[in-house]
Amino acid sequence: MSDDSYVFEGPADEPPAPPRDNNPPLSISELSFALKRTLEDRFSHVRLRGEISKVNHHASGHVYLTLKDDKSAIDGVVWKGSVRGLGVRPESGLEVIVTGKITSYPARSSYQIVIETMEAAGAGALLAQLERLKTKLAGEGLFQPDRKRPIPTFPAVVGVITSPTGAVIRDILHRIAERWPCRVIVWPVVVQGDAACGQVSNAIRGFDAMRPDGPIPRPDVVIVARGGGSVEDLWCFNDEGLARTIAAASIPIISAVGHETDTTLIDFVSDRRAPTPTGAAEIATPVLADLQYAVADFERRLARAGGRILEDRRTRLRAAARGLPARPEDLLALPQQRLDHAGSRLGSALHRNTAVHERQFTAISARLSDGLLRRAIERRHDRLTAYADRFAPAMKRHLERDETRLAALARALASLNPKTPKPGFARVEGEAGLMIASAAALQDGQAVRLIFTDGARGAHIDGGGDAPAPRPRPAPPAAKPKAPPPGQGDLF
Repeated sequence: MSDDSYVFEGPADEPPAPPRDNNPPLSISELSFALKRTLEDRFSHVRLRGEISKVNHHASGHVYLTLKDDKSAIDGVVWKGSVRGLGVRPESGLEVIVTGKITSYPARSSYQIVIETMEAAGAGALLAQLERLKTKLAGEGLFQPDRKRPIPTFPAVVGVITSPTGAVIRDILHRIAERWPCRVIVWPVVVQGDAACGQVSNAIRGFDAMRPDGPIPRPDVVIVARGGGSVEDLWCFNDEGLARTIAAASIPIISAVGHETDTTLIDFVSDRRAPTPTGAAEIATPVLADLQYAVADFERRLARAGGRILEDRRTRLRAAARGLPARPEDLLALPQQRLDHAGSRLGSALHRNTAVHERQFTAISARLSDGLLRRAIERRHDRLTAYADRFAPAMKRHLERDETRLAALARALASLNPKTPKPGFARVEGEAGLMIASAAALQDGQAVRLIFTDGARGAHIDGGGDAPAPRPRPAPPAAKPKAPPPGQGDLF
C-alpha cells in the first residue's frame, strides 16, 4: 500500500480542501499601522535641523510645514496644544532645530515628524545686523533701565501710533474703553515698508511737540502698535533713527509691535514693552493691579477646585485608557489630520458644486422663451372669457331676483307710511309741527293738531290721568235667518 492510502478521500463529487497557507496576506490598513508602530517605537524621540518651507497655519490651530536641507525633505506637523510652547514662530525660510517623534500618515503612505519643540538654528544676515546695532546702542546706554520714564498711573489722554485700519486699533480702543474711559488720539501711519520708519518718527516728534493746553491736548503716554508678521515685515521697527527718536522723546512710550515672541529694536529703547497691542492698552490704563488681584484670587480658587476635578477625571481616564490598543493622543491624531485635509478640500468642492448648478441653470434657461409665456397667457385669457360668458346670465338672474325682493320691500314700506290712508289712525303734532310719539311728551292744556288722512283738527290736552271709558258700541242687528236651500224642508 502506497502513502496515498493514508489520506482520507471524500466523496467523488466534493472538491479537495485547499492547502493551508502559513503566510496569510495582510490588509493595507494592517500594514500601515504596523509600520506606524514600528516608526514610533524606533524613532520616538529625534532631533532634526533644517529649513522651514510650505508653512500652513490651519484654521483648526494645527501647523503643517516641511523641513528640508539641500538633499531631502520631511513633512512635519505641530498640534494645536504645542504651538504656544514653540520657541519661534514657524516661518518659511527660517532654519530651526526641532524635536519630536517620527510617525506615519497611513492615508497617504507617508511618514512625518510630530514636532514638540522648535528653536532657531542660527542668526541670518538680518539678525546679525540687528545684533550689531543692538550692541552699538547698548554701548551708548540707550537700554539702561534708569533712563526709562515711568508710565503715568491715571492718564487723561492716550496717544496711539498705528495703522488706522485693521484689528490692532480696534482692540486697543475697545480695551481702553473697558478699563479706563479717557481720551484717545490716533496718529495714523503705515506700519510696513520703507516709509514706515519716517512716518512713525514724525508721529512721535509730533506728539512730543504738543502742549497740554493746546487745541489738541498732549498725550500722557504713547503706544506704538502693530500686528504680528515676519522678520521682514517688522524690520522697519529695527531702524536706528526710529530707536534714537524714541529714546529722545519726553513722553513715556510703550512698544507693542508683533506678537509676544516677536522682538524689535524699539522694544529695548522704549519705556515699556507690551507683549501685544491689547497688553499695551492694559499697561497704559489703571486698575490693572486690582483686576489682576481679583482674577488671581478666582484663578487660585478655580485651579484648586478644577485641579481636584481634573485629577479625578484623569484617574478615570487612565483607568479607561488601559483597555485601548494605543494612547488616546495617537488614536485622535489621525482623525484630526484627516479632518484637516477634508476641511482643506471643502472650499474647492463647494466651488465645483456651484459650477454644476450654474451649468444646470443655464441649460434650463435656454429653453425659456416669450412663446411659452404668450401661450400661457392666451390659455388663461380663453378660460377667463368662458367664465365671463357663463357669468353674465347668472348675474342677470341674480339682479332680477334682487329687483323683485326690492319691490316687495318698497310696498311694505309704503304700507307703513302715515300719509297712506289707514282708518282709525291719526298723527299728533305740536305747535311747531313736530310729531309727538308718546304721552310723556304732552302737558296739561297743550294745544295739539290731529292729522287725519282727509284733514286736520285742533285739540287741547285735558290733563286727565285716565283715558275716558270707551263708548259702548251698539249691538249689531240680528242676522236674518237664511232661507233654507231649495228642496229642503223645515225640521221644526
